[in-house]
Amino acid sequence: MLHPSYHDLIQAVNSGVEPGEEPVVQSRYSIVIATAKRARQLIAGEDAMVPSAGRKPLSVAVDELYRQKVKIVSEDDTADDILPAGAASYGASEAAETEEAEEEAEAATAAEDGEPSEMTE
Repeated sequence: MLHPSYHDLIQAVNSGVEPGEEPVVQSRYSIVIATAKRARQLIAGEDAMVPSAGRKPLSVAVDELYRQKVKIVSEDDTADDILPAGAASYGASEAAETEEAEEEAEAATAAEDGEPSEMTE
């Protein structure tokens, strides 16, 4: 079993949300997309905000989110208004873009196989 669990990680990310507000992360998919983006940034050379010696970038990214060292913000919000100095932001709305791209790829594969497409414009 991985630690923290998805449930614990989602609770940690959403812990700063005021009652009545929409949670930052509502699904496992959103948390995976945000964590993967942070891991790619670590691979690209950004400094880790938690001890990272001997650990893989994805493990470090999960730990940073769980310890609330980085925040996930939507593309509509500006990072300067939400994040403490030096913190990084990771867009949760990229999940929708990725899902749309996956649907387009599935439609293209179906078209190659001679199946009718379900996409509309």
